[in-house]
Amino acid sequence: MLDQTLQHLEALVAFDTRNPPRAIGTGGIFDYLRVQLPGFACTLTDHGDGAVSLLAVRGAPRRLFNVHLDTVPSSPEWGHDPLRLRVEGDRAIGLGACDIKGAAAGLIAAAQCTRGDAAFLFSTDEEANDARCIAAFLGEARPFDEVIVAEPTGCEAVLAHRGISSVLLRFQGAAGHASDAQALEASAVHHAMRWGARALDAAASHRHQRFGGLTGLRFNIGRIEGGIKANMVAPSAEVRFGFRPLPSQDIDVLHAQFGGCAEPGELERYQETFRGPPLPAGDIAEAEARRLAARDLADELRLPIGNAVDFWTEASLFSRAGMTALVYGPGDIAQAHTAGEWVALEQLQRYAGTAVRMLGGVA
Repeated sequence: MLDQTLQHLEALVAFDTRNPPRAIGTGGIFDYLRVQLPGFACTLTDHGDGAVSLLAVRGAPRRLFNVHLDTVPSSPEWGHDPLRLRVEGDRAIGLGACDIKGAAAGLIAAAQCTRGDAAFLFSTDEEANDARCIAAFLGEARPFDEVIVAEPTGCEAVLAHRGISSVLLRFQGAAGHASDAQALEASAVHHAMRWGARALDAAASHRHQRFGGLTGLRFNIGRIEGGIKANMVAPSAEVRFGFRPLPSQDIDVLHAQFGGCAEPGELERYQETFRGPPLPAGDIAEAEARRLAARDLADELRLPIGNAVDFWTEASLFSRAGMTALVYGPGDIAQAHTAGEWVALEQLQRYAGTAVRMLGGVA
């Protein structure tokens, strides 16, 4: 299975699906997938702005496999063409090889040597923070009860991960000369800095909360900009921050807490720019029930169960829609998004072999 998986991975890596710039169309990699999946009924949908999905179904499956085909941009630190797969020693090196075209290659190889019921959903907007493909898929009635979402988990089933929320803040001040007695209170940059200190304390107050092996709230102020020069009071400032809650934490309650860290009248805008629920989704009771259902699925499929993870995946979107969802794929998340991204050959072989088993064995 490894040779066939590597052949498909070489072809998939060669297709430029970097996101941004989101210049992904309905041909290219999707033409390749359709040719490689004879016997599958394929539905191709263009959701706009480089978001394209392909649903490939054979038979009448109740379980769905989901893989995103878009990659992050390649950095200047790549030592060779990132769109050309190289095999060196025990590694396959190429952009997206780990995150997560290796899984797509393994599924294609598995599909070609099996005849059982199967359903694959390929998408191209996971790296965009503007997910459309999964939302559109879940907006229609579907016959699937379970989903296995491919992300680099070391071929272990992940049953829980954090949610994610990104926020844009705009602070308003009053322009003036820096020598003015009111400069300390009038500056929008000062508003932003005081907000930041309070928000960091608020985030730290959650350090003892736990769920499924995860502890505390992840919080990061990623960007602060504003003002004009040192002798001018800043009339405006902008902050971008994000946090990653536990499955047991209410994202709206956290927004209220962080928004309340600003003094009245200081904020011009508090805008959530992206939200992804935790896995499993729901309140504490729902989340635990869904985690147990995912554990039963992993046991049924004889998948080793790994630890909960801090990174976000689209499995939570399926979970929120009521499907039993887990994350399972080849590779190590530490290699994702890196220059010289690679996946171990042993991981590719293990994943493809497991996929064959889950699809009903070799025909």
